[in-house]
Amino acid sequence: MERRSLGSTGLTLPILSFGASSLGQEFRSVDINDAMRAVHAALDVGMNFIDTSPFYGRGMSEVLLGVALRGIPRDRYLLGSKLGRYDAAHFDFSAKRVVESVDVSLHRMGVEYLDICLCHDIEFVDMAQIVEETLPALRKVQQQGKVRFVGVSGYPMKMFRYILDRADLDVMLSYNHFTLQNTMLGDLVPYLKDKGVGIMNAAPFSARLLTNDPLPPWHKATPLVRETARKAAEHCRSRGVDIAQLAVQFSIRHPDISTCVTGSANPDRVRQWAKWAEQPIDEQLLSEVLAILQPIHNWFYIEGRPENNDEAVTR
Repeated sequence: MERRSLGSTGLTLPILSFGASSLGQEFRSVDINDAMRAVHAALDVGMNFIDTSPFYGRGMSEVLLGVALRGIPRDRYLLGSKLGRYDAAHFDFSAKRVVESVDVSLHRMGVEYLDICLCHDIEFVDMAQIVEETLPALRKVQQQGKVRFVGVSGYPMKMFRYILDRADLDVMLSYNHFTLQNTMLGDLVPYLKDKGVGIMNAAPFSARLLTNDPLPPWHKATPLVRETARKAAEHCRSRGVDIAQLAVQFSIRHPDISTCVTGSANPDRVRQWAKWAEQPIDEQLLSEVLAILQPIHNWFYIEGRPENNDEAVTR
């Protein structure tokens, strides 16, 4: 699988990486044996950067990863986890919890270090705390060798500028913002490159919006967004293509975005994504789908504290 450099870190990531949120049953109940096979399938096809968090399954994702990775040489994969978010409404970005969280994650996964550690969903808290307390504490953990590279993750674009105008980051992770429907991360790329930050994308399907599968109950898409996405999926189907294929291919095509993280506890689906990543995108179909999605282009929802969000778009 094609690989790209990650900012100034010296790491190279596969253009498609494995997201282990699925192992935490964030979308559906999973079969443990399938989940184990999905991790191995990802490694077999070259998706050897694995992204997880203590939030996913409230620890389940990290625990299952620890089992799945047991016996696999540590240099065969790159591992990223997060800290600060532990439940739907439980956030703790204190310096004390930074140290504890990293140690717990290492124990759950049976490893001595994380390649990447991110402050998770920082839009839910005061940004000043991240700059003044959380990141300095995480840098101290980095100096101890438990974490190689440090960054932040979250939904709104605004918060990345806030942090990077006040602190140095090695990497960042954005989700739902470089997809067929939303390309706001692409607009931020020049700023991020100027800062020397490694850029990671996640969620090419926008939580199933850009698939033929039903949306999860918690999805925030408006009726117009749902209907427009359905039209795009139907158009792809009329051309004999799964919109999910186009979604994967689009979300990995930006040369300055190192990787796109997506995950499943279904090993066959993981292998399918890897095959799609190797195939050329149908430019004509892409043009048609983008035209269908134009009425909802760059639509987003509010997540976390209002003051941490971008200016809302009503559609």
